[in-house]
Amino acid sequence: MTAIKGLAEIVLSVRDREAALGFYRDLLGLTPISPPDRPGPIFLQAGPEQAGIPQLIVLVPLPAASPAFTPPRTLHHLAFTVAPADFDRLQEHVQSHGHATRGGQHPVLPSRTLYVNDPDGNEVEFICTA
Repeated sequence: MTAIKGLAEIVLSVRDREAALGFYRDLLGLTPISPPDRPGPIFLQAGPEQAGIPQLIVLVPLPAASPAFTPPRTLHHLAFTVAPADFDRLQEHVQSHGHATRGGQHPVLPSRTLYVNDPDGNEVEFICTA
């Protein structure tokens, strides 16, 4: 038996804070929950609360002198669930903002999937029931 109730947060290192905010906040519509003038990590709500804790994406700005990201990277990808009725509209929205999308097939779930890279090259998946 597990006591785990869900996923609380995914923390991403980012090279360009504004580009990352442009992707996760402006393009995808995630809501910042940290004060706007707070230095350091930016906390964005990515889903409803589970066991009293919201689902979060945390963007941690790296110092300007940090070395470039090189493969292989530890994170393979992150995935967001979307409603089936919103899937095509989301794909059009992401593409209309200049992001190349890729389709795919989940290996075990009957679903529709869509992939795009964020400004730091992290693969972001969107998934809904088929």
